[in-house]
Amino acid sequence: MRVNALDHVNIITADLEGTARFYAELFGLERRAAPPPLTPGNAQWMYDAAGRAIVHVNSLDCPRYFERDVSPGPTGALHHVALNCSGYEDMIARLNTRGLGYRVNVVDAISLRQIFTLDPNGVLLELNFFAD
Repeated sequence: MRVNALDHVNIITADLEGTARFYAELFGLERRAAPPPLTPGNAQWMYDAAGRAIVHVNSLDCPRYFERDVSPGPTGALHHVALNCSGYEDMIARLNTRGLGYRVNVVDAISLRQIFTLDPNGVLLELNFFAD
């Protein structure tokens, strides 16, 4: 057994529309309705260029197989979600255009530039740009 890659991140939100729009506009992800029995009104999946649904955005009332309490803001034991990205300068411009706060970190030893920002639900995003 081995882990091949991160499959997806699930975000439960009171603002399905705003959260889906954030991921579509900032990252250029393609927004699609989730498969049944979910509906466009309770779940939107955000697809990358390779056709993978990497961010699942669910409303508060979306049915769940494993129910647990969730609330906006800090996400329990989950500290952040890291995404391997390209187009560092473009991302900086997108963040600035939208007036979103962010922090930059550089790890010279591995040729890594990082951008940290929050989504509309307080989920910390670590955007990793290797040799970019």
